Amino acid sequence: MLIHESRTVGEDLAQRIPSTLRAALGQHWEFTADDRHIEVRHLHRGTLYRPPRRPPSWRELLGSLETGFAQVGVARDACLPLRWGRETELTISAVQALDPLLKDGQLRTHRSGFLPQPVVRFTGQRDAAGQLNEGFLTSFVNISRVQRVGDLDEYGAILDGWLTVLSRLGFHARHLSIHGKLSSWRRRQVEGITLRFRHLDRTLGDIVLLWNTEHPDRLAVDLGSGLERLAWARSQEGWNQLIYGSFATAAPPTTLDAVRTATLLLGHGITPAARGAGGITRRVIGAIDRDAACLGVGALVREMYGYWSLFSALRAPWPEIARAIEEEIRQ
Repeated sequence: MLIHESRTVGEDLAQRIPSTLRAALGQHWEFTADDRHIEVRHLHRGTLYRPPRRPPSWRELLGSLETGFAQVGVARDACLPLRWGRETELTISAVQALDPLLKDGQLRTHRSGFLPQPVVRFTGQRDAAGQLNEGFLTSFVNISRVQRVGDLDEYGAILDGWLTVLSRLGFHARHLSIHGKLSSWRRRQVEGITLRFRHLDRTLGDIVLLWNTEHPDRLAVDLGSGLERLAWARSQEGWNQLIYGSFATAAPPTTLDAVRTATLLLGHGITPAARGAGGITRRVIGAIDRDAACLGVGALVREMYGYWSLFSALRAPWPEIARAIEEEIRQ
């Protein structure tokens, strides 16, 4: 009975989303929707996009995001711990901040508001040779707005607020679009409806309306993108050059990605071990090409350390992280 009721709630919410977004976004947007899909595009789409002459630094980009969210009334909250240790060993998404509400039936969340959350995932798209495609990393910053909402009007306002934040970053509405299926999905005790947003032809992220199956009145929103993906879409730079700068050609991409991720893991005190979270650190370091790292990894670790330190304080200093990586490689 509960499953049937929840499915009915999902269908009702999906049918109401187009009118909710029309009211929230206003008359400058064109809606194409049927019972299954929705697409929202700006009336003046198709104009030429010009990237900035000087792309912002990571610090500047993060600062613009924080200021933009603050201007729409959303404060920055502290990051979740990287070591999660519940359904996943590591934090893989800022949406895990909503677990108490969505999974445990509690009227609270771990975090609420703007989260620039470092995460580790092994699900990035890869080519036939097993290399990560452009736009994907093993570790990245999940730019999110996570919070409980009371109704669909709040959901629409959150999407409208996100467009305001994007405009502060230099994205114009005419180059943005929104699309998705007007149907709900279910993963155990959680259901949701996902819409994705693009800049030109690149997907930036998604906005997900979520609820607990047994308590469908407990709604929440997870709006997410990647800091690196936002910078890539904004600047139109080459992916490796954007992420690694002067190190982009210093080692194979797999090694660069592994050192970047190992710096994050070790910086949060997750040392190599046979299993658990430490087993992930060992797996990551194992992907480093020994020949490419024969002269040491200190310079790249120092660069990546500066990046990860923008989001939360790291426990170990960068020389200790470099030493730990090099010691693990030698074993």
